[in-house]
Amino acid sequence: MSASWLIVAATFLFASMGVCVKLASSHYGAGEIVFYRGLTGVLMVWFYTRRSGGSLRTALPAMHFWRSLTGVLSLALWFYAIGHLPLATAMTLNYMSSVWMALFLLGGAVLLGASRVDYRLVATVLAGFAGVAMILRPTIEQDQLWHGVIGLLSGMLAAMAYLQVTALGRAGEPDHRVVFYFSLAGAVAGGASMLWTGASPHDLRGLLLLVAVGVLATTAQMLMTRAYRTGRVLVNASLQYLGIAWAFVYGVLLFDDPVTALALGGMLLIVGAGLAATLLRQEVATNNQHTSES
Repeated sequence: MSASWLIVAATFLFASMGVCVKLASSHYGAGEIVFYRGLTGVLMVWFYTRRSGGSLRTALPAMHFWRSLTGVLSLALWFYAIGHLPLATAMTLNYMSSVWMALFLLGGAVLLGASRVDYRLVATVLAGFAGVAMILRPTIEQDQLWHGVIGLLSGMLAAMAYLQVTALGRAGEPDHRVVFYFSLAGAVAGGASMLWTGASPHDLRGLLLLVAVGVLATTAQMLMTRAYRTGRVLVNASLQYLGIAWAFVYGVLLFDDPVTALALGGMLLIVGAGLAATLLRQEVATNNQHTSES
């Protein structure tokens, strides 16, 4: 399967996972959902590795630790936001990760004493946050601003985790090993939160939803990771925003989420800012490479 179709499939699976998380949130806390998502992922990747003859032993435990720390925090905040916000809103705020990476790039340039600031990056960041304000405007009236801030923070941490995944890939770590240690960290962190808050009682519907979250998320993560290894970054980033469209359709059909012109405009603004940020990051990386070669 080509990288483009891998991304399309992954976005659909992630949006479907969001539906299961939202349904499960009426009975389970975010920490519990993270635990079962991580446990399912650990079992799936372990089985896949055993069948394929691979290895889970790593020489980069510190890098996996920091990637897992930011990734699990982002996941827990995202699951919390999904449980309290319209599905497409929570999904879009998490997809702000590309804009956050542009902000990190801009901040790094300032700290390193760059002679001039790339005002295209500044415009991209401002456009992204303007989109956030437009999306949250309908929810502010429902006293859900705090949940929106949580969703926004999940996107920031997702950006940090993505940068660390990129570093692990450059260091030669295979896809399954990155996903395994992230899932393991989720199971440990989620289990620790359950010791603090207690575990909810199960029924068949709840268990099926928890298993579905783990299976859908792990499969989507493997597909997405492979696509970014083999496909073009800008094409992948463009198709990745299909996740917002899937979530929007799910939200309207299953949860009667409100449709407002302001929120739709905000989503489009964030998508545009995210694509622009990806293009500018590629340009900066190319320029840096040419500079080092010369």
